[in-house]
Amino acid sequence: MPALHEPLKKILGGSTAKVMAEHLDLHTAGDLLHHYPRRYAERGELTRLADLPLDEHVTVVAQVAKAAMKTFNHGKGVRLEVVVTDGSGSLTLVFFGRGAYAREKELIPGRRGMFAGKVSVFNRTRQLLHPDYELLDRDSEAGAAEAFAGRLLPIYPACKQFQSWKLTKAVDTLLDLFEAEQWQGLMDPLPPSLRDGRGLAELPDAFRKVHRPRTKADIEDARARLKWDEAFVLQVALARRRHADSQLPAVARKPVAGGILDAFDAKLPFTLTEGQRTVSAEIFDDLATEHPMHRLLQGEVGSGKTMVALRAMLGVVDAGGQAAMLAPTEVLAQQHHRSVVEMMGELAEGGMLGGAEHGTKVVLLTGSMGMAARRQALLDLVTGEAGIVIGTHALIEDKVQFHDLGLVVVDEQHRFGVEQRDALRSKGKQPPHLLVMTATPIPRTVAMTVFGDLETSVLDQLPAGRSPIATHVVPAKDKPHFLARTWERVREEIEGGHQAYVVCPRIGDDLGEENGTKTAAKGRSGSSKGDPEKAAAEADGERRPPLAVVDVTEQLTKGPLKGLRVEVLHGRMQPEAKDDVMRRFAAGEVDVLVATTVIEVGVNVPNSTVMVIMDADRFGVSQLHQLRGRVGRGSAAGLCLLVTDAPEASPARARLAAVAGTLDGFELSRIDLEQRREGDVLGQAQSGVRSSLRMLTVIDDEEIIAAAREEAAAVVAADPELAGLPELRTALDALLDEEREQYLDKG
Repeated sequence: MPALHEPLKKILGGSTAKVMAEHLDLHTAGDLLHHYPRRYAERGELTRLADLPLDEHVTVVAQVAKAAMKTFNHGKGVRLEVVVTDGSGSLTLVFFGRGAYAREKELIPGRRGMFAGKVSVFNRTRQLLHPDYELLDRDSEAGAAEAFAGRLLPIYPACKQFQSWKLTKAVDTLLDLFEAEQWQGLMDPLPPSLRDGRGLAELPDAFRKVHRPRTKADIEDARARLKWDEAFVLQVALARRRHADSQLPAVARKPVAGGILDAFDAKLPFTLTEGQRTVSAEIFDDLATEHPMHRLLQGEVGSGKTMVALRAMLGVVDAGGQAAMLAPTEVLAQQHHRSVVEMMGELAEGGMLGGAEHGTKVVLLTGSMGMAARRQALLDLVTGEAGIVIGTHALIEDKVQFHDLGLVVVDEQHRFGVEQRDALRSKGKQPPHLLVMTATPIPRTVAMTVFGDLETSVLDQLPAGRSPIATHVVPAKDKPHFLARTWERVREEIEGGHQAYVVCPRIGDDLGEENGTKTAAKGRSGSSKGDPEKAAAEADGERRPPLAVVDVTEQLTKGPLKGLRVEVLHGRMQPEAKDDVMRRFAAGEVDVLVATTVIEVGVNVPNSTVMVIMDADRFGVSQLHQLRGRVGRGSAAGLCLLVTDAPEASPARARLAAVAGTLDGFELSRIDLEQRREGDVLGQAQSGVRSSLRMLTVIDDEEIIAAAREEAAAVVAADPELAGLPELRTALDALLDEEREQYLDKG
């Protein structure tokens, strides 16, 4: 019998295995067994063609309604147009060239089949260009027709090179092998008591039912069982990490009365929000224990996370320790350093002339600092002169030594890998306390799944005085006058004494990239007239490259924003140049900043009131929400304009409409999760690893995740090494190979 780690090459042959590995990332018997159907088709209840998503690769089951051969280019070219229907709507299949004649003989009205391809729009009609297909009711396909009539038909996540029906055949081959050996040796990760106690199917039964269901009840049984496997194994991994962390020793850091924290609170010109007070209390309780704090602080853009983190750092300084804040970019590290020094005032000048009695030094450490400043910063850290250090990855280098590191604050956790976090934590004499901050709101289920080794605090109140932000979608392609009006609004804001951001997805400052942009853009306008094949190819998703900072700046300064003080900011600039631009923008010496997402987090210029995001459909929902949080930070209202070429009915436009429709980051993160593949959200995009979650959906399966977390905690508390559960141990090892371990820690 094939073991789960058996290569597919041995089971299905080399050429098939090669295509599955390259295009679907399926390598072993276990990978294929866990490649579950996306949905199931059945006679009389087919996919609604009316609801097909644009630009996605789909498999549909439908019936041919009509077919017609057409000529173009004065009779030199031919194309076959086949209209298929399912009762809810219709879809046109288009075939060009000589192959059209062979297909005309097969695709005759009344024939039913499975059709796979990428959905595009041409002349306002949804179409599949050169789709692959398998007919289900020809005599030669009697088996397929019978199978189709007799049972639910699995539709698998597939690709152009390996269609759903080919996957069905491959899975059938695999299941037959397992059945022949009566599933000998299949490891079941769920303890029998848990499986029986929750009435879950046995594992072989779950695999049979998910891939060869007879009824809808079979599918539900299989899904319930397979979701539990995923939730439980993942929660056991997290519970073991929490358990291991709880065994580590740490120095309790209790603030002292009359110290720097009290002095700081006394000079605050405002009162903390109720949320800030509550979260601060949770953090100080954690810091007072002799085990390291592991807390996630999530809060909306502008909810005052930095203030909460700073008070925690000052409390640790009072207790004789040092605190380090790790920021993902130099721009953000410099921004944090400036705002912390401003907030602390004379308290940030400990040991200096004019400094406060209780003060401490606040130093900045980045890779681009001059040697003299860097040497002084390193000296201040090792002697303990500096109670607080704010820096980038430069903090992690071997040369950096602390006198007594008590607290590590990580800003924007998703930007750092486990090695970086651990390298900084290893600089303490004992493991320091850890506070992770993120401005990306995370639904509770995701927090339990991804940040399951951290306790969670949420700041959901905005401080008084923050202004509302109005957000509008600007459909530049459909309504060019809306784009013209966008630049007029920017001018109006600047004439009113305010400033603006223009954000682009790309830098565009290297020659090859720039030429590629111009050529593609040029080829886009009008070139496909009279050439249906080319037009169809364009409609089939050949998009122009994203707009670039360099090009957009040139167009704006020569055109609609001529005469204004326009500057650029992007990641490829020298650090001094970046800092210079940010300083001048903050000082009001720059009217418009054209930037990449380098300004996404932490940049704070209260006078900027308008943000224009070019090609907004190229950004994720959470990223758009982050960017938007850069405006409306002062007393004047903020305006965010989302410029897009995406068609009105596209999923991209629906995403933008969602962002325009609400300022609630938690609601948006839900929408984001629902619209994207779970794997992206759970770290796959960051680590390049397949998500371990294939069946579980973190939005819909909150109850399973919460229950699995409880069961996992109980199992780990009773047997931390899982000595009595070898099958679970094996499943855990498979999940936590080196890369996955990293992805889990990354969050």
